[in-house]
Amino acid sequence: MKAIGWFIEEYGIAQISMNLTNINITPLHIAFDEVCNKATERGIRVTGSELVGLVPLKSLTDAGKYFLNKQKRSVGVSEQELIRIAIKSMGLDELAPFKPEERIIEYQLKNAADSKLVSMDLRVFANETASESPAPGGGSISAYVGALGVSLATMVANLSSHKKGWDERWEEFSVWAEKGQKIKDELIRLVDADTAAFNKIMTAFGLPKGTDEEKKLRSKAIQEATKFAIEIPFKVMELSYQSMEVIKAMTIEGNPNSVTDAGVGALCARAAVMGAFMNVRINASGYSDKVFVNDIVAKGKAIEEKTLAAEAEILKIVNEKIGI
Repeated sequence: MKAIGWFIEEYGIAQISMNLTNINITPLHIAFDEVCNKATERGIRVTGSELVGLVPLKSLTDAGKYFLNKQKRSVGVSEQELIRIAIKSMGLDELAPFKPEERIIEYQLKNAADSKLVSMDLRVFANETASESPAPGGGSISAYVGALGVSLATMVANLSSHKKGWDERWEEFSVWAEKGQKIKDELIRLVDADTAAFNKIMTAFGLPKGTDEEKKLRSKAIQEATKFAIEIPFKVMELSYQSMEVIKAMTIEGNPNSVTDAGVGALCARAAVMGAFMNVRINASGYSDKVFVNDIVAKGKAIEEKTLAAEAEILKIVNEKIGI
């Protein structure tokens, strides 16, 4: 990094201007904290900071985790919360409002169409699902149900990390919460991805077929779209099954007052796996590569069986802890 400092007489403050030339070596939060340390040594304090231009998303999420760790708080919180913590901890909104959607590179590059469904509020999403439009359908709903399931387990982890008397276990639960957040974020992405896969098939079927060449191109496009429509719900299956590990851990180790929340999470994960598998199978019926189809259906059956076994084990624990 490069830096220069000076005293501004008219405001009675010192300012340090920094150019971080390699954020992999000196991240934003480390540079900020070092300035705070130097200020403290001189009996003064940092009153805020200002970011000129755009910033990578990771710089702010890493900063959020850094400051949460310093507070011995769980880092398994949402991306939005990590950004909020970073902004407040570094005083990025002291001089002017800091709007993440305008200042983060990835948010500036984001295509709104890629998150149309997950950007809706709950009522609008339910109304859209209930409408005559064929999408969002069972695949998107399976992904969302899976996201809700692992969200419940993540909630239990965060509650447990801050439970009175469990202070020494905050890191243990923070790790589980962070794992749950990662699965949740990917499942949320797949809500729109599944609908996009369906739309891709509809677009392929709408291609012209007047000549032999057009028929060939149309057939190829349909097969490519169909494979994509198989892979998306299969990914939902994989992630929802992975979430069972977090759910089970929170059922056993988490705050006992929230054991039923983990139990509901297991029900959601099971529904997500089974619902997504239905979509895998129905889309696979239209795919010509039978070797691929047989392989992915076999893998899907294995995941379904393991999920059902995990659900049964988790619900047994939950019911034993409920006691009546």
